[in-house]
Amino acid sequence: MTERHLGARSAGRRLRRTAGVCVLAAGLALTICSPSAAAGPRPDRPRHCATEPAPPTGSATTPPPITSGSDVWSFISEPGLHPQRVKVTAHRPGTARGKIFVGPYAIGAAVVGQTGALISENSGDPVWFRPLSSPDLQNADFRVQTYHHPRSGKAQRVLTWWQGSIAIPPTYTNLPGGAPEPGGCYYVYDDHYRLITTVSAHHGFNADEHEFLLTRRGTALFIATKPVPMDLRPYGGAENGAILDSEIQEVDLETGKLVFSWDLLDHLDPADSQVPASDAATSGGVWDPYHLNSIDEGPGGELLISLRNFWAIYDISKKTGKIRWQLGGKKSDFTLGSNADFYWQHDARFRPGNKISMFDDGCCNQPDGTPEQESHGLILDLDFDHRRATAARTYYHQPPLFSASQGNTQALPNGNEFIGWGQSSYYSEYAGAGSTEGNGSRNLLYDAQLPGSNISYRAFRNTWVGKPYYPPSAAAKTENRHSVVHASWNGSTQTTAWRVLAGRNPDSLSVVVRHAKRTGFETAILTDNPGPYFQVEALDEKGHVLKSSAIVTLAR
Repeated sequence: MTERHLGARSAGRRLRRTAGVCVLAAGLALTICSPSAAAGPRPDRPRHCATEPAPPTGSATTPPPITSGSDVWSFISEPGLHPQRVKVTAHRPGTARGKIFVGPYAIGAAVVGQTGALISENSGDPVWFRPLSSPDLQNADFRVQTYHHPRSGKAQRVLTWWQGSIAIPPTYTNLPGGAPEPGGCYYVYDDHYRLITTVSAHHGFNADEHEFLLTRRGTALFIATKPVPMDLRPYGGAENGAILDSEIQEVDLETGKLVFSWDLLDHLDPADSQVPASDAATSGGVWDPYHLNSIDEGPGGELLISLRNFWAIYDISKKTGKIRWQLGGKKSDFTLGSNADFYWQHDARFRPGNKISMFDDGCCNQPDGTPEQESHGLILDLDFDHRRATAARTYYHQPPLFSASQGNTQALPNGNEFIGWGQSSYYSEYAGAGSTEGNGSRNLLYDAQLPGSNISYRAFRNTWVGKPYYPPSAAAKTENRHSVVHASWNGSTQTTAWRVLAGRNPDSLSVVVRHAKRTGFETAILTDNPGPYFQVEALDEKGHVLKSSAIVTLAR
């Protein structure tokens, strides 16, 4: 196929710049990046991000989180943690190994539990939770990746996520001469839950929540956005408007230097958008024609990107910067077979054998659009000789879902597919053969529903071994004339049992419970010993002590 280089700038359109625009939220929108405390101390002051969380300037007041009740976990040994409690609606044999990774938050309603990064078991029990101090802050694209050190080449498993504020639909305000608000940023943590690095955007762009992809070169590919003041009359919009530009950026993780960038406004004509420029009137004069929401890298270094608002996926030559082919949209290089069409899609990924996958939202132009079709996971087979795309596999839900935004389709090592349903409050796992519309329960192996209005931008199943650098937590209480010791260790995946020590003096404790099986995030252990001083030791599967808690005093 012929490589193309089509952009508003390169095509010679006269787009007159207007007054400055201050972005308050972009895309799914973002405004702020700041760390917040997780349970236990941690050395994670990022290099490039603000250090104090704050709600987005000019945003509507976010309802306070719901931190009690049957839909929220609460713990005696970790009183500051209140993660969501999901409802597991299906769990059958055959699921892939691994834990579940989400970043719960809510839109226009009180979030149930705290926002943050959450790892859970299949049962829904938390494994690790890093809460954020404000419901105006969210985490997105939370998952396990492999960090390749740029110089040594050493590889290690890490946690990565974006942090900032999300608004749906996006909101902006025009401030002549104003500067953009700080954007979000990306975090990389090691398996001890220590910060390795943070990454922010360059060229005056904001780091976007949609994608943060580590490469074997010790770099990260991500999406960055910024509003560009522009005369939108050529597109049917206002004279004093702005266009939300997106840029693919690649940064060296050790130096923070930008090593590659690709600006959509230089290559893609905004006139090909499925979203009219007049929509800018509902978002402070800023038109989002592209809505770039995923990047994947192929074996030859080519990039696969998804433009939600074009209903299109592009293959880009990273070497030349030119478009190799387009799938979907107004200028598709392929015809689409039965059930191969898609709308408002997210998460386009290369698959082996000339296949690609995506999450087809099938819905909707924001804020009040109607669905084109039911949301589902989709794998397409691309016939390059005949330029035809056909549906190889589909993954539908029961009950049917219509996700107005977000979502992902993840290939699992055993051939299964894990689906995050985006703006619908579910995540699911299917056997590889999938399901069809009207038969969403076929091949369903696992399904869970988030509480209340909670959603997660994406959901993943990943294997993970967590070895916290901080100690376990303990609390002791008197109940019915017995001492009950509560033990937990936020993030430990190796703890299988607990040992309890007690004594009248903190300097002379002895073992009173030799082996108490771990029963979840927090284990309650009964003993007749009155203490009043207690300590717990985390034990691995061989009975070895991993780490000891601080000594605590019995609460009466």
